[in-house]
Amino acid sequence: VSTQSTGKLKMKYYAEYIKCNKDDSPLYIFDGNYGDHRKKKQLLEDYAVPKYFTEDLFKYVGERRRPPYRWIVFGPKRSGTSVHIDPLGTHAWNALISGYKRWILFPTFTPRYLLKQKLPDSEAITWFKFIHPQTSDPNWPAECKPIEVIQGPGEVMFVPGGWWHAVLNVSDTVAVTQNYVSSANFSSAWYKTVKGRPKLSKKWLAQLEEHRPDLVKVAEGVDLTRPIDEQSDSSSGSSSSSSSSSSSSSDSEREEDRRRRKRYRNSRSRDDDRRNRDARRHGDDHRGDRRRRTSSSSAEERHHSSRTSSRERRRRSKERRMDRYEGDRYHRERRDETLRDKGRSGKRSGSEKSSRNSGTREQ
Repeated sequence: VSTQSTGKLKMKYYAEYIKCNKDDSPLYIFDGNYGDHRKKKQLLEDYAVPKYFTEDLFKYVGERRRPPYRWIVFGPKRSGTSVHIDPLGTHAWNALISGYKRWILFPTFTPRYLLKQKLPDSEAITWFKFIHPQTSDPNWPAECKPIEVIQGPGEVMFVPGGWWHAVLNVSDTVAVTQNYVSSANFSSAWYKTVKGRPKLSKKWLAQLEEHRPDLVKVAEGVDLTRPIDEQSDSSSGSSSSSSSSSSSSSDSEREEDRRRRKRYRNSRSRDDDRRNRDARRHGDDHRGDRRRRTSSSSAEERHHSSRTSSRERRRRSKERRMDRYEGDRYHRERRDETLRDKGRSGKRSGSEKSSRNSGTREQ
């Protein structure tokens, strides 16, 4: 069962599923509507947000406008989430009620191509099977080594905004989680909200002008012209001066790596375009790598194949025209037959009417 499935499921059926399922990647439930449900919203009274995460700047736009941010999570053993970054630069906390979770966290500057490699599917168990073992390889960048944590019942996990993370449920789990924006990550969240949710950012700024004018000045100072993949997390931007030089060097390295990969993709694209043009010119259906054939016999073969393909195209075009002609002729015959039938019925009705009129006159 895919973790990407969406829909509604009664709790009693899901509880039975947890007991007897043998899926490689079981169904992972995120219930984000319990706070709005007439009965389930009573669950909000059963817990309080930890004191370290009480500042929530998205609350100023209102519950109806703000992005989804809180969930009760049910996960059987082997379920989880593949590596990802939480949206809009938000921080997250996860309080585990029962069971055990395995967390893998990577710094914000970890290159995407290291973590998001091509896999048979997007399930968490697949990522842990194929990608996670690579982090122990000597060739894995030392600065991108992950932080690994086993979370137990009653423990709260904090995920900074912009950090890559993956989760695997070691046993059946129940947890409560929320995403939020605080003053610490406001710069990053504001930048990503402007880029990803521009209408929301305008409403948010209007509310901040009323409730938090100090953050309006911070928002005005954010450089919105930078590409989104270069925007570092605000927490790293507010770090000590001893780490500023290393972060700037890593930024330049990431920029150089991004340019190198872009040049590589562009060169591959140009090569593919050239091969496709050659294939279309010579009437060859193959799009793979082809060696140039310079002998006279190969030239004759290309010429013959070109003439053959031209004849084939003309033959197919003629067949299509004949099909259209036959279809049009069929429809014309049906139309003429319909008109003739209508004419006959009109004549019959006219003769009947005239006979009735003559009988009336005789009387």
